[in-house]
Amino acid sequence: MKSFLEAIDERVLVCDGAMGTMLYAKGVFINQCFDALNLTAPGRVAEVHGEYVRAGADVIETNTFGANRIKLRGFGLADRLREINVEGARLARSAAGNHVYVAGAIGPLGIRIEPWGRTGKDEAEAYFREQAEGLVAGGVDLFVLETFRDITELRAAIAAIRSICALPVVAQMTIEEDGNSLDGTPPEQFTPELESYADVVGVNCSIGPAPMLETVERMAAVSRARLSAQPNAGRPRDVDGRNIYLSSPEYMASYARRFMSRSVRLVGGCCGTTPEHIRQIKMAVKASMSDAPKSGRSAVASSPVVVRTPEASATVVPLAERSRLARALSEGRFATIVELRPPKGCVSDEVLAHARALKSRGVDVVHIPDASRGARMSALSLAVLLQEHANVETVLQYSCRDRNLLNMQSDLLGAHAMGIRNVMLVTGDVHTVADYPDATVVFDVDSVGLTNVVTRLNQGLDVGGQPIGRPTSFHVGVLVNPAADDLDREIRRFEYKVEAGAEFAVTRPVFDPGLVERFLARVKATRLPIILGLWPFDSALNAEFMANEVPGTRVPEALLERMRRAEARSPEAAVEEGVVIAREIGRTLRGAVQGVHVASPSERIESVVEVLTGVSL
Repeated sequence: MKSFLEAIDERVLVCDGAMGTMLYAKGVFINQCFDALNLTAPGRVAEVHGEYVRAGADVIETNTFGANRIKLRGFGLADRLREINVEGARLARSAAGNHVYVAGAIGPLGIRIEPWGRTGKDEAEAYFREQAEGLVAGGVDLFVLETFRDITELRAAIAAIRSICALPVVAQMTIEEDGNSLDGTPPEQFTPELESYADVVGVNCSIGPAPMLETVERMAAVSRARLSAQPNAGRPRDVDGRNIYLSSPEYMASYARRFMSRSVRLVGGCCGTTPEHIRQIKMAVKASMSDAPKSGRSAVASSPVVVRTPEASATVVPLAERSRLARALSEGRFATIVELRPPKGCVSDEVLAHARALKSRGVDVVHIPDASRGARMSALSLAVLLQEHANVETVLQYSCRDRNLLNMQSDLLGAHAMGIRNVMLVTGDVHTVADYPDATVVFDVDSVGLTNVVTRLNQGLDVGGQPIGRPTSFHVGVLVNPAADDLDREIRRFEYKVEAGAEFAVTRPVFDPGLVERFLARVKATRLPIILGLWPFDSALNAEFMANEVPGTRVPEALLERMRRAEARSPEAAVEEGVVIAREIGRTLRGAVQGVHVASPSERIESVVEVLTGVSL
């Protein structure tokens, strides 16, 4: 049998269809690890491979799309990674015989890598490498890297394969109906970039054949690469709780002919496609083979495509011009920030009154946290109201929790349009859901990734690297915790945030000055303005709560005892003692930080002002 590359240069090859769709149809529950079926139900997997071979597929993919360490770890199967991949390749090899190529299927890790996530490119490459090693050991002829949304992660996967073998690589992005990747990168950008790394460049999944054809045309207009296309069988429709794909085999086959005329050398199917779809596609390919271009660019004329590059971005706004807080920190002035939580309901009169009072007392900025639960006003809405009706500058805390990357980008662009300039970017707390302690909220990226997002927006670029016109002018803040149990990890993440573009940092509430001094000594080289977080206890109960129930918070026993003695005298004495303690900590550290951030458990404005007055003197 000729090599895969020799064959694909001579004729259009047909890849198989969906593995998951077929296994599901054979009774495999959706919550199972489909990759583990290579070990637990090899007969079912082999049966699917055989059906695709009999349908006429030239290439079949191994049942290993999610067989990487990260995804297998979720099923408790990380220690069987090599075995699952080796057996996946062997099952496909057995079905393929000596006339069908076996492609090692590799999908995304299921986590974000830098610059959007905490996993480094080298770590991602190591994860992909160990999966690829298992597939090579099982006897694959090539690799199909599919359903990637992040070109950086896809390049890491290609690099991993290139480091262990010289087998051909098909690199496929997944796209939206507008042709851009799920992260917004257009085909005019990702195609030429991937062309220099992969043997075949393509798109798969997410959409049906019609919008995929338009994307392929755009790819062919900017590249002479061999192209691949593996669309879904249309968009799924919910029928009695099941996703049903409605594109018929004949319809898919009609688009296979169109793909061939646009430089596509490998055509197949993704979600919802079956052996019958592949049989019809194979027939269409055979019938059209005499008209198909031999290789390279399509002969179909296309309009010139203008590729917008990062160099087209506008000038970055200087830091000191972004906000009053940015100017104060740039000039070395001591800044004062007070936290005001969003109110319950839609009436903000009391918070507006508090903001006006704080402004009259000389407070520089009001911070709006994005951590409220229940029926409370959104942080962004309150921040806009305070700026418009109380004429006070705000710092909007923005959390990654329950938001995907593109949602965050849209939110932040909207916030900028409404006048928000200072943002504090946080990952967000993990909250359990109702009566399900193992169910948590969703995180697409963490605060490091989000900082990278905002830095790009400030450079006039979106997450896909495309110009957005006039750049944003956010003043970028992050949260740090000098009392973290694992200080080395906290400092490492802080340094990542600085590298990503952080311009100031606010500490979590501090109750032990020694911990802050130790932290500051270790991050001195970053030269980033650090704003000290202070929290005046309003009762002994509140002090004990902070000490025992708030992760990452350390309250010395001596402070707890002071609050207990004050509480024994009277509730009012406890409030006064909480203010005294906060002022003492602030005064001790005033010369080492560039400002203070005060939050009160009961939003006692008088207590907050007393703390600020004591620290600022």
